[in-house]
Amino acid sequence: MSDDLMRRATAEFFGTFWLTFGGCGAAVLSAAYPGLGIGFLGVAFAFGFTVLTMAYAVGHISGGHFNPAVTLGLWSAGRCANHHVVPYVVAQVVGAIVAAGVLYAIASGKPGWIPEGFASNGYGDLSPGKYGLVACVMTEVLATFFFLFIIIGTTSKGAAVGFAGIPIGLTLVLIHLISIPVTNTSVNPARSTGPALFAGGPYLMQLWLFWLAPIAGAILAGIVARWLYEPADIVDTVVVEKRAVA
Repeated sequence: MSDDLMRRATAEFFGTFWLTFGGCGAAVLSAAYPGLGIGFLGVAFAFGFTVLTMAYAVGHISGGHFNPAVTLGLWSAGRCANHHVVPYVVAQVVGAIVAAGVLYAIASGKPGWIPEGFASNGYGDLSPGKYGLVACVMTEVLATFFFLFIIIGTTSKGAAVGFAGIPIGLTLVLIHLISIPVTNTSVNPARSTGPALFAGGPYLMQLWLFWLAPIAGAILAGIVARWLYEPADIVDTVVVEKRAVA
């Protein structure tokens, strides 16, 4: 692996670690804290803040994907080089697993703590609102589609330079406000994988959905973007990545 690709993968590791630790940490540690819990609103903003802060911290290195669905969606739109895809996805998944492990170690330091779902995603009986499989698939595909659509649009040629991290972070907040009751919000296979490994059992059995649906929605968004934008707007991936946090 070249030095440049190693730097990019490392940036993706730290970005996905922070997203998983910050977002899932808010859900596990703070959402229902007696008397001071931050609830759905606080968790939604926590996920949005993690992306916003890391987009400006390391987005200029890797493009700030922090999500296998984002990487594959940008790849389908011609925004991510072929040789970046596998290293990025591996780094993202490892970052999420390490973050979940650290979060588990912290949370289990409280006497009598029970992990329950450990911020994992699920459908049916494992859905926070008991939503069925079809509703959960629709939610994850649609939410990820628009997440990628907004990422591509705000980093395209002609978009306001230097501000892409803000609408992208706010989009993730909105997605969580909509879909936490349905699936506990994934739109990110890495974020789903880390907590599910520690929640175990049925959460692992349902993990397939939170890989398949977000990736399908992301790739569809990439395909639509190739048609919607003029060829001149689909610029070189390195330029796009720098524009995202310029």
